[in-house]
Amino acid sequence: MSKNQYTVGLLFLIAGAVILLGKLGLFAFIGTNFWPLFLLIPGILLHVLFFGRLLPPFVLIPGAILTINAFIFFFCMALGWGKMHYVWPFIILSVAAGLYEYHLFDTYRPKFPLTLAIVLALAAVAFFIIMLVWGWGLYVIAVFLIAVGAWLVVGRKARW
Repeated sequence: MSKNQYTVGLLFLIAGAVILLGKLGLFAFIGTNFWPLFLLIPGILLHVLFFGRLLPPFVLIPGAILTINAFIFFFCMALGWGKMHYVWPFIILSVAAGLYEYHLFDTYRPKFPLTLAIVLALAAVAFFIIMLVWGWGLYVIAVFLIAVGAWLVVGRKARW
């Protein structure tokens, strides 16, 4: 058998396997359930290339954003996209984490990315607290107020 026949036969085998796997729904399953890997892999790769001294420190900003957002999307895919109502402030926090990494690992330690990271982190935490209080947090506040009121009324001896 010539080398060309072997190569063509191998290409036919690969093409047939790809078509068969596509018809069985493997690629649709992977595309539906594991698409955040297309964010996670480049994010981790940017970190690896930076720590391997192949890329400059500013690549840590998109690296952190991609990595953290991939985990957010995996979380929402596992528990339902309704949870995005509560975890969206972590997207802002991913930008803050990227800026903080840039500040931390740059040799000149620029102050502006650190300041911006702190502002974004505080905003993300504030938004997260607002989301908690706006939802089920009001019930916690109500129960707390009822408990304090009951303690003030019943717990103290009446001096009438």
